[in-house]
Amino acid sequence: MPDDVEPRDLDKVARGELKTLSKENADWVAKHLVMAGRLIDEDPAEAHKHALSAGRRAGRISVVRETIAITAYQVGDYALTLRELRTYRRISGRDDQLPLMVDSERGLGRPERALELGRSVDASTLDPQVRVSLAIAMSGARLDLGQPQAALGELEIPQLDRTKAFSYSPALFAAYGTVLEDLGRPDEGEKWLELADRAEDALAALEHGGADGETVEIVEEEIEVDAVDERSVDLDEVDDEDGFDDVDEVTETTSAGAADVTSADDDRETPDHEDDQNDETADPETTPPDDGADEHRG
Repeated sequence: MPDDVEPRDLDKVARGELKTLSKENADWVAKHLVMAGRLIDEDPAEAHKHALSAGRRAGRISVVRETIAITAYQVGDYALTLRELRTYRRISGRDDQLPLMVDSERGLGRPERALELGRSVDASTLDPQVRVSLAIAMSGARLDLGQPQAALGELEIPQLDRTKAFSYSPALFAAYGTVLEDLGRPDEGEKWLELADRAEDALAALEHGGADGETVEIVEEEIEVDAVDERSVDLDEVDDEDGFDDVDEVTETTSAGAADVTSADDDRETPDHEDDQNDETADPETTPPDDGADEHRG
């Protein structure tokens, strides 16, 4: 354990769950969870070891079981991910990790069970971020089954709103664009992929320069060719960013943390279940989905 790791480095909510443990044990568990968070991206295997160490000391704490599941997913142990998330779900009573469970079923090569699990909960009761993640996972399961049209339908949820960008929007827009390309509609797909990039840029600008309670509004200007002084303009050669010069503005709004992304050239409208707790047997195979389905994993 590195010397600079302190129990107080752990998230306050997670620390609160450890209060049922002795002080010494709680401190060690907290340190292992901190290390799991530090290493999850650069060294998932080592992060998983720390999560397992925390589990040996505090196996009845929901955040510990959740951490074991997340690190297991990162190292490709989808069977363990499912088992740990079932336990986490039973202890916490929460469905916020349902998308990861669905994706783990896909990782085990069971897209039908993934769809069944995803439908076991009323999606409208989930937080927007969780609902988007679930929609992407369900769409991936449809692609696993060779059902691209149904995969597109899974993504057509109220959060697929091209006029505003929330933290979940880039991933949702990108998934929608990718499925459109799979359906042989590359022009539409490209527009959604570009929108995903634009939303991500807007959110980055909000994070680095915006204040709480504000939105970044990005307006796409239309160029009137007749207004150009007798010069021809190839609109295909105009960069997207050219339309944003001098029109970015920060405005007060009641939707805190959302970036408003308005596209003037497309007014497309988008349309507005508990798993088997007794099923503790998991397929040991950890074969990930094939081909284009990987676009929707994680």
